[in-house]
Amino acid sequence: MNHALSRLLFASLIILQAPAIRAAELLVHNVNGYTLDSHGKLQRFEALLIDHGKVVATGTDVELASRSRHARMVDGHGRTLLPGLIDAHGHVMELGYSRNQANLDGTKTLAEALATIKTFAAGHPDAAWVQGGGWNQVIWKLGRFPTAKELDAVVSDRPALLSRVDGHAVWANTRAMKLAGITRATRDPIGGRIERDAAGNPTGVFVDGAMALVRRSIPAPTPKESAAALDTALAEMARVGMTGVGDPGIDLSTYRRYRRYADQKKLTARIYAMIGGTDRDFDIISKNGPLIGYGNDFLTVRAVKLYADGALGSRGAAMLLPYSDDPGNRGLLFHTPAELTAMIDRALGKHYQVAIHAIGDRANREVLDSYTAALRAHPDGIALRNRVEHAQIVSLQDIPRFVSLHLIASMQPTHATSDMNMAEDRIGHERMKGAYAWRRFLNQGTVIAGGSDFPVESPNPFFGLYSAVTRQDHQGNPPGGWYPDQELTLVEALRAFTLDAAYAEHQEKTLGTLEPGKWADFILIDHDIFKDSPAKLWDTRVLQTWVGGRPVYTAAD
Repeated sequence: MNHALSRLLFASLIILQAPAIRAAELLVHNVNGYTLDSHGKLQRFEALLIDHGKVVATGTDVELASRSRHARMVDGHGRTLLPGLIDAHGHVMELGYSRNQANLDGTKTLAEALATIKTFAAGHPDAAWVQGGGWNQVIWKLGRFPTAKELDAVVSDRPALLSRVDGHAVWANTRAMKLAGITRATRDPIGGRIERDAAGNPTGVFVDGAMALVRRSIPAPTPKESAAALDTALAEMARVGMTGVGDPGIDLSTYRRYRRYADQKKLTARIYAMIGGTDRDFDIISKNGPLIGYGNDFLTVRAVKLYADGALGSRGAAMLLPYSDDPGNRGLLFHTPAELTAMIDRALGKHYQVAIHAIGDRANREVLDSYTAALRAHPDGIALRNRVEHAQIVSLQDIPRFVSLHLIASMQPTHATSDMNMAEDRIGHERMKGAYAWRRFLNQGTVIAGGSDFPVESPNPFFGLYSAVTRQDHQGNPPGGWYPDQELTLVEALRAFTLDAAYAEHQEKTLGTLEPGKWADFILIDHDIFKDSPAKLWDTRVLQTWVGGRPVYTAAD
């Protein structure tokens, strides 16, 4: 095929976009292709043959051209082709909402954050509440949390509430606290903390379980706002090359919205949704058992998400010993061991995988103990591939227990490079040995499912690959990496964001690699990540994203 015809066909695909392309066969040729096989070994290819959205074969241009004389041809122009990337832990609706609210990500000072909030409020005069998130008092170098009075200076005409970057604390103005009925007499709820001044008055920040005291006053999003949030999230996920996501903690309305989008063929990424908790929503959603492979494998709901503790940045992570920089504080446990065990038992009893948020070493130990107790009653529950979400700080003596309990470590590499400015201050050098310890887990045979926890972190999977391989920020600091003995190779990191993320979702036979019979979910990118310096990884640009043999994103140029 001559170059002019190749360019014409390639341009035609861009114009037609996803809904129109339904050829019986499709040959994507002239690519620098990489995929893992089912054993995790890296394979190379020049062409990819697709039939009805699934991979038929990978191979050389010549051999596959001879097998597909009537196929629709797509010239990859020598670009690097990879399997679509899967984020094992990302909050889809929250990503969409955050992109449509005040965004404080990257603000370097309190003054800069306040200016951003003021500008957003002025630009949205009809918003009943000013909402947003992404603030981080550590980066601001405040040495404390921000206050309601500081927020009042830029928003006083209506309530304002902004989430901390980790999603485990919120910052309210005085109007929001009054509307919620928060006073000096308001008690800290179980698993939560109200920040107070020396006189005991609430200062405006609410940690973990205390967030609900303010959030319950916010009107529920309208159907139009929810649809806009999902559309925004799906578009951003496609732009960064994400073809699948594990969404931890959905409610009933989100479940129904996902099913609707699947029915309407509007999902552009495969969603593995985890029901938030084992209460009323779980009862309704699980009435007919797990939902598996709905809508051509675009929606699966076969897991439950639970919480054991808070986050490190807000000192809500539950620790065995006090925080090194806050000696009177050991963080927050959300449940008693008996309560957590009962929730695990309930989910396993209905054949749902369990995934539990655990950041601190005390929370991780409680989770391991509760899994041990629940699995005695449900020994077949081991086959459900239960997970610990984050497994961020784990006692060295507890790490081997992941093997005996057959647990998956669902970990987020960018948490390490975001937290390295404060983690050792929080927990000290000795406890760092079991923190962000990817290599320790991998060396003992534990499956690591890679993710980002977006919108806490960027949804860009290449940020995660970069952090996993270098353990540095985007400026290359610190030289040599932060605790570099725990870094991963690029092949190991890619596996965490493809094959092993699929395994964590019981989908390794249909997703995660470009082997025959699997869905043709793949991306074209702007450089060869296996030949170029790791320093370029985070800056990788996605040119096209394909899901099920259909393009769902093409870069503008």
